[in-house]
Amino acid sequence: MARIVQKFGGTSVADIERIRNAACRVKQEVDAGNEVAVVVSAMAGATNQLVEWTRQVNRLHDAREYDVVVAAGEQVTAGLMALSLQVLGVNARSWLGWQIPLRTDGVHGKARIEAVDTAAIELGFAEGQVAVVAGFQGIGPCGRITTLGRGGSDTSAVALAAALKAERCDIFTDVDGVYTTDPRIVAKAQKLSRITYEEMLEMASQGARVLQTRSVEMAMNHRVRLQVLSSFTDAPGTLVVDEDEIVEKRIVSGIAYSRDEAKITVQRVSDRPGVAAAIFGPLADNAINVDMIVQNVSEDGKTDLTFTVGRSDLDRAVAVLESCRPVVGFYALKPDSNVVKISVIGVGMRSHAGVAKQMFQTLADKGINIQVISTSEIKVSVLIAAEYTELALRALHTAYGLDSPG
Repeated sequence: MARIVQKFGGTSVADIERIRNAACRVKQEVDAGNEVAVVVSAMAGATNQLVEWTRQVNRLHDAREYDVVVAAGEQVTAGLMALSLQVLGVNARSWLGWQIPLRTDGVHGKARIEAVDTAAIELGFAEGQVAVVAGFQGIGPCGRITTLGRGGSDTSAVALAAALKAERCDIFTDVDGVYTTDPRIVAKAQKLSRITYEEMLEMASQGARVLQTRSVEMAMNHRVRLQVLSSFTDAPGTLVVDEDEIVEKRIVSGIAYSRDEAKITVQRVSDRPGVAAAIFGPLADNAINVDMIVQNVSEDGKTDLTFTVGRSDLDRAVAVLESCRPVVGFYALKPDSNVVKISVIGVGMRSHAGVAKQMFQTLADKGINIQVISTSEIKVSVLIAAEYTELALRALHTAYGLDSPG
């Protein structure tokens, strides 16, 4: 007997027929003799509708009441899933975040999980009961409903799997696994049978939307084995595992891209101590995250600082910087939202030189100019003009030998 957590995303429970289909998948695990906990998202589109209603009532809403409203989507799905399992003859009951309880901090709208009490769920396991848990929600220190932010149901599932010491956490979605790059753009993209936590974390943070970043980070910290599967086919999925479980490591495992980028160049700033702090400090104070940074110093002692922010933060970032002009003393700001970040990712980079060189040469051969560069131990990212996205992805995918199964 194994203990399994299954998580079904919004497209997997988009309507009653899909909920019934998901329930059949749960029953398969139950019939195999396994203990099963199910985590569900809201039905596709439901959360967007709930968010819109809160905005119609009050755009500057009380975050605590916002959480009460948007958590309702998962509550509906949990009840419908439990009912569907009961129709199939499976002993099942629904659990809301506060009933478990799944305890979080008090940051409404993007709470972080602090503890999961599994005692009641495990009592249900002893009676052959399936626990159907509403994802995305918990209970804060003051007893108020909290939500975990977009994609939070993935985090709920991993946290529950860690607390239950589950053998595996299966994430059912509308794709059948993790690919070397976006198969909608690169027809030769290959599905990976396994990928390391670190690679998946980089892929998720650099734009791949298969798994939510926080869920991968939590899985890595607690060594929860993840499996990404499609709700609509029986094809094998992708396992997200520890590096030790992958015998043959590719130098490059995947290429991610993010269109959610904007570039700002602060022109002709004095090259003196404290200038960078005067620029980036106010951005941090306004919760604007800065990613890639490059500095060019000219002979006259002036410097240009170029960096990226989230595209949705661009206007706010420009306004913050303009308010700092008297202190910083820059000549002008050049914002640009027509950019995309391309990232080459692979644990094999640790032991192989030349990955960055190959990336730069491949892009140069295609006449693609690199605007900003950043690196980590297993990643090289570049910023390029958005119109070259598809050309860059296809060229790099071929250059790193990812067009054929590895």
